Amino acid sequence: SPILAKAVFCKLTPLLQLRLHFEHTMGQSQSAPVPPPAKKTDKVGIKSGKKICCCCPETKQARDKCVVFKGEEHDDCIKLIEAHKACLRSEGFDVK
Repeated sequence: SPILAKAVFCKLTPLLQLRLHFEHTMGQSQSAPVPPPAKKTDKVGIKSGKKICCCCPETKQARDKCVVFKGEEHDDCIKLIEAHKACLRSEGFDVK
């Protein structure tokens, strides 16, 4: 699932992300070397002061479990995804 893969990738340290990127692109011709990803400052929720990955653990767990077993497009999962987004918005994150 793209959402689950992205969530797992985001939890990796920048060094591991760079290593995975390097291993993935190894053997592919490129005209210029790929610069390392720009260092981002971690955003924190206004209410809790937590990073986005640590906010709303109940809705996050329910969403992830549903997506793994039923798929993103299942009606139950769509509702859980929206509930998790609403929770993150209530913490002050800008979630689309």
